[in-house]
Amino acid sequence: MRTVHLRTKILLMLAFFASANSCKEDFDLDTDVGTVVAVAPTLFVDGTTVTTVPCTLSNGISTTCYQIVAGIPTDHQLGPWCPDNIADGAEAGGIWLDKGKVYDVDGDFVENLASFYQDHTWKMYDADGNIYKTRTLDDCINAANPNVGGAYQNYCVECVPEHITGLTRTWLIPVKPVKLNTSASFAGMGPGAMGPTVRGIAFNGTEFSASAPLNNILSAYTIAPFDDAGGHINVHQGYHYHAATGISTTIAQPDGHAGMIGYAMDGHGIYAQLNDKDGEPIGLDGCRGHYDEVRGYHYHVDAAGANNFINCLYGAYVF
Repeated sequence: MRTVHLRTKILLMLAFFASANSCKEDFDLDTDVGTVVAVAPTLFVDGTTVTTVPCTLSNGISTTCYQIVAGIPTDHQLGPWCPDNIADGAEAGGIWLDKGKVYDVDGDFVENLASFYQDHTWKMYDADGNIYKTRTLDDCINAANPNVGGAYQNYCVECVPEHITGLTRTWLIPVKPVKLNTSASFAGMGPGAMGPTVRGIAFNGTEFSASAPLNNILSAYTIAPFDDAGGHINVHQGYHYHAATGISTTIAQPDGHAGMIGYAMDGHGIYAQLNDKDGEPIGLDGCRGHYDEVRGYHYHVDAAGANNFINCLYGAYVF
C-alpha cells in the first residue's frame, strides 16, 4: 500500500513540475535579457496624460501598464501638407515617401507627377496652376475612402487639425518591458499575424503607424502628403506618423547613440535610425532591434523614405 502511495506522490510531483515548466514556456521569457529599462513617464510631453492601470500582456502575464491619453501634438507645428499652386516652394507643402526616398511636395513635384509616375493621367492643377485639394471635413472623409472612384481623382488630400477637434487616443504599454524569445508580427503583415497594428508612440502621444497604403492612395490618382514631421491626419486615427524625420521630441543620448523618440507597444525604447558618428548600428535583428548595457533591448527606426518604423516586436504587448 505504501508503494502505491509513494508512486502516486511521485506522479503528482512530476505532473506539477511539467505543468510549471509548461507555463514558463508559454510565457516565452528571454531569461538572458540583461539590462531592462523601465518606461519613464516623465518623458511624455505636455498634452499627454499618463496613469497606471492593471493589464495583461500577450504572453499571459498580468502586470501594470501606463495608460497614455493624447490628442493633437503640442511639441511641433502640424502641416502644411498640400501646396496651393504649382509655383509654390517647398515651404508651402509637406513631403512624400516613395521609392525609398523623401520628396518635397512643392509645386514642381505636383506639376510633374505624370513624369514621376510615368502616367499621363496625373494632372492635379487647373489652367492657372491652382492645385486641386480637399478643403472640407466631408472632402477629408470621402477622399480617404479607398473606393472613392473618380470623384477625387487628381486631388491632393489634406485633412487639417480642425477636422479632429476633441479627438483623443489611448495607449497601453507595460511599465517594465518583458523581452521574449520569439518575435510577434504586426497585424496585417503576414498569414495569421495577431499582433497590434500600431508600432509605438512618440513622446507627444502620437502613434507610429503602419506603412501608409501608397498603392491604394496612388491607384485613386491622389496623394496624401505628410508634413515635415512625417505625419498626416484622418478622422479615425487623428494625427499620426508614417516616418521619423527628427522633428518630434527627441531625447539626446550622451554617448553619441541615436536619440530616443518614443516607445514601442511592448515598452522597449524606439530610437532614431542613425547614431551620431557611425550611422545605423550593425547587427540589428529582424525587428530592427538590438541590445546594449545602457538602454537594454531597444529598436532603431527605418529610414524615413522606407515608409516604415520597425518590423515586429520582441516584447510582450497588451493584447
